[in-house]
Amino acid sequence: MPQDILTDLNNLDLNKPTVDIEAIRTVIPHRYEMEQLNGIIKFDPENKIIIGYKDISNSEFWVRGHIPGRPLMPGVIMLEAAAQLCTYYYKKITQDDRFLGFGGIDKVKFRGKVIPGDKLILIAKNKELRSRRAVFDTQGVVDGKLVFEGVIIGMVV
Repeated sequence: MPQDILTDLNNLDLNKPTVDIEAIRTVIPHRYEMEQLNGIIKFDPENKIIIGYKDISNSEFWVRGHIPGRPLMPGVIMLEAAAQLCTYYYKKITQDDRFLGFGGIDKVKFRGKVIPGDKLILIAKNKELRSRRAVFDTQGVVDGKLVFEGVIIGMVV
């Protein structure tokens, strides 16, 4: 049984980012095919929540080869998008310029598909924040439905 979505998305304008791609690029180093965030909708350190999104287009690097004729966003790319959101949170809170990389993932479940034309809403709730480690509950939502969930552990590299 899937868990509830970590935050109420009904009170947010999912098409109006508070942080645009250019501002994200000042914090997140990923570029080209590995840039997996298009915007941040809500950054709420007081409640330890950040919400972002990725617009899935037909020009994604995986579309041509990940199930030709029926492209499905790979789960590992969904997790990468969530990890980039977590990194943004970590770097803005800690003001740490070091690279935060994957330290691990846990309790990951994929519950739906993500295809070109979808807006993947990414939610991260911070559970632990230290100088060299951060732990987040993460979720992906498309059209109000949970498509993945998991715990992402970030480690300073």
